[in-house]
Amino acid sequence: MDVVYTSDSCDSDSREQKTADFGHANKRHLNEDLLRMCKTKKLAEDIETVLLNHNNLSTVPTSITEFGNLRVLDLSNNSLEQIPELITQQCQLTTLIVKNNLLSNKSLPKTLLSLNGGGLKELNLSGNRFTHFPEQVTELKSLKYLYLGGNQITNVSKDIWKLQNLQLLSLGGNLITDIPETVGLLNNLHALVLCDNLLEALPSSIARLVHLKSLLLHKNRLKHLPREIITLKNLTELSLRDNPLVVRFVKDMTLNPPTLLELAARSVKTASIPYGAGDLPRTLVEYLETANCCVNPNCKGVFFDNRVEHIKFVDFCGKYRIPLLQYLCSSKCIGDTKSSDLHGEPSSSMMRKVLLG
Repeated sequence: MDVVYTSDSCDSDSREQKTADFGHANKRHLNEDLLRMCKTKKLAEDIETVLLNHNNLSTVPTSITEFGNLRVLDLSNNSLEQIPELITQQCQLTTLIVKNNLLSNKSLPKTLLSLNGGGLKELNLSGNRFTHFPEQVTELKSLKYLYLGGNQITNVSKDIWKLQNLQLLSLGGNLITDIPETVGLLNNLHALVLCDNLLEALPSSIARLVHLKSLLLHKNRLKHLPREIITLKNLTELSLRDNPLVVRFVKDMTLNPPTLLELAARSVKTASIPYGAGDLPRTLVEYLETANCCVNPNCKGVFFDNRVEHIKFVDFCGKYRIPLLQYLCSSKCIGDTKSSDLHGEPSSSMMRKVLLG
């Protein structure tokens, strides 16, 4: 076992701290070594970081609570199936690393808050067996860095918005099919890792993440991105590779003939025929109010239920072009527009620029 001085990179004060490194130790004598150190009260009080990684531990040594000023605990690469409540209740941790263990949905204590309210800033639960987003995490109001990658998580809690200090959210390598709109309320988020999931779309609320610098979306099922994403002026890293929007673009969708109701409603709206509650049944008036304008600037038409989906390439941050989904009232609008990036097959230069992401 080694006790070494290191710089605390996670703490903004960057103060010097003592580290007790029990990584790759002899499991048989590990608890004895910890207890021996605890008997030296002055030394135990000085310790702020304990490394217990790579020890094949199935339980956390109870003596860990004897380190009164413990702030950083690394339990990664063990065989833990449970995080005991004594760690979260009695230790005033700022960093807890439990990646690459055997943790599941029932492995966390009911609360992750310490008796003094909890000041955990970094939590790493990557590489475990979670199938659901652990709801206990949303109570950690001081959390800045959350790592949940490499699990089997299928959902993201709608209460994620409660983590208002969160700067990094890493959810790559899961089975997530949907991201809640509430992600857009993480006002201090700088990095969002969603790669290697099953996402087919993103919520438009992502455009609210004005401080976002890195957005990793590679290896998903994305066919388009929300138009609002182009407002993220601070975004410097956008990863899109291995998505349908990169390897296969929407050219021309088969369009079912519009109903007589839609044809009549289009005629009323494009001809600006006046109508009111006394002229039409309430249901028809409500239907007419759902009209959507065609995005083709050369077309004054509208559509209701029947529309043409088409990909438009948009310049992004002056670095590359990204394909965004837009709606047209007719397939004829694709050829009528003067905008070159609405025409059929994308050029090879466009393809290369997208792949750069």
